[in-house]
Amino acid sequence: MIVCRSISEIRSSIAASKKPTDTIGLVPTMGFLHNGHMALVEQAKAKASCVIATIYVNPSQFGEATDLDAYPRNESRDLVMLEAAGVDTVLIPDTGDIYPEGDETIVETTRLANTLHGKVRPGHFRGVTTVVARLFNIVQPDFAFFGEKDFQQLQVIKRMVRDLHFPIQIIGVPTVREADGLAMSSRNVRLPEADRAAAVVLSQALTQAAHLARQETTISAIDDLIRGMINSESRADLSAVDIVWSDTLEPAQGPLTKPIAIMLSAQFGDVLLIDQREIAP
Repeated sequence: MIVCRSISEIRSSIAASKKPTDTIGLVPTMGFLHNGHMALVEQAKAKASCVIATIYVNPSQFGEATDLDAYPRNESRDLVMLEAAGVDTVLIPDTGDIYPEGDETIVETTRLANTLHGKVRPGHFRGVTTVVARLFNIVQPDFAFFGEKDFQQLQVIKRMVRDLHFPIQIIGVPTVREADGLAMSSRNVRLPEADRAAAVVLSQALTQAAHLARQETTISAIDDLIRGMINSESRADLSAVDIVWSDTLEPAQGPLTKPIAIMLSAQFGDVLLIDQREIAP
């Protein structure tokens, strides 16, 4: 496995090794990897002849400097996991390389970035699309892989790719969960024991919502169920429950007549967790 630490280095590596028939699958990460990331790598290996992963904790998608500083990091462990998974090349760039001095260019999906979870974390998705667009330009992949747990992020990136005519296929990979149902996240390691036990309420609420959806029900009934369950957990501070039509991300209302996506965000101490599920009637 080749480890590159600059844009020029990875471009030279790709130019030297890529054959005309090769395809590149990109797995962008912020490190502190878990089995959810390995699922992205597995899908990339199945789809592309060369897999490139990136490890970069992107400052522009963090609202608070304390949240950025607290984000867990373990580069040596990450590299062992990526090599064992069969990744060909890893890019670990410096911020000065990604955002050169005097940088003033942003990329933003103006509507999608400022709705739903974007209201909870203003500027977050603008930071995501800005860095992902740069990584796409650096690596020039044929495919890029993102987890469905960040459902709105996945839709934002798909819209950016469509609008800017990137010749890249975006592939969503189903959420990987712990044995008790908690969605895997690099942030989970920051949860004290009591908050970790309480955080499973997010996946439990989504499971109960799916059960309710199998009955003749309404969006408001599903919303009430979710809010009631999460608010009954004293250690959870509910940030948002967004129930949208999966195909448009427009707020869902009335009877459940077609697939919906439910996106949750809740604070457990100083850790913000998200979870999601797509549900069909």
